[in-house]
Amino acid sequence: MAGQRVVVTGAGHGIGRALATRMAAEGCRVLVNDLDTAAAEQVAGEIGAEVLGGDAASEEGVGKLVHAARELWGGVDVWFANAGIERGRGLAASEDDWAASFEVNTLAHVRAARLLVPEWLERASGRFVVTASAAGLLTMLGSPAYSASKHAAVAFAEWLSATYRHRGVVVQAICPQGVETRMVAESGPLREVLAHDGIVSPEHVADVVWEAMQDDRFLILPHPQVAKYYAARASDTDRWLSGMNKVQQGVEAHDERN
Repeated sequence: MAGQRVVVTGAGHGIGRALATRMAAEGCRVLVNDLDTAAAEQVAGEIGAEVLGGDAASEEGVGKLVHAARELWGGVDVWFANAGIERGRGLAASEDDWAASFEVNTLAHVRAARLLVPEWLERASGRFVVTASAAGLLTMLGSPAYSASKHAAVAFAEWLSATYRHRGVVVQAICPQGVETRMVAESGPLREVLAHDGIVSPEHVADVVWEAMQDDRFLILPHPQVAKYYAARASDTDRWLSGMNKVQQGVEAHDERN
């Protein structure tokens, strides 16, 4: 990986920051991006990376980021599609919540792939890493827009892998449960659910990602227990849904007590 040209979106905080830091430590050339430009600049300064603040979801924003990487290095070897949002609660989630969730959590990946994959196919090499969530394999109670958009992110990553893996394009999906980020800190009673298998640090996620990059596995699971839940969901969906509903009832009971 030494010398690899790496772009990390949403790298001003949390998992993105940890990924950018780890890639730089491994000798990669890193371009840090975040909507929070000040945070992106701080991370870039700390790790000796390049920086471009701004939107990484819109067609224009993705285009600017890819263009910047090409201007700097002539191309991109690894794209960490890490930027993500969690907006709206239950059926009260607004049209704007739903639209924003799909723009950032799903369509940003589509737009980046459109620009990157043709170049990768020409040279038979490239890596696209999506930060999805265990919610993209299972669900996230209370957050329908997040759950649906993360499922879509995993589905798009699966499609990319199934379509292009024989032509040198490696696609991976990071699907953690609870990570010590702002989203988990602001999750209220759902924090207990997210903490069921432990809250891990962003640095732990980056370590697991680095390990997974050595064997190109598609699913990257910082919480290994997710594999068991995913299998249970597939093998007996009604039983799994019944179990999730019991968890939902527990959340509602907690809300009533408080």
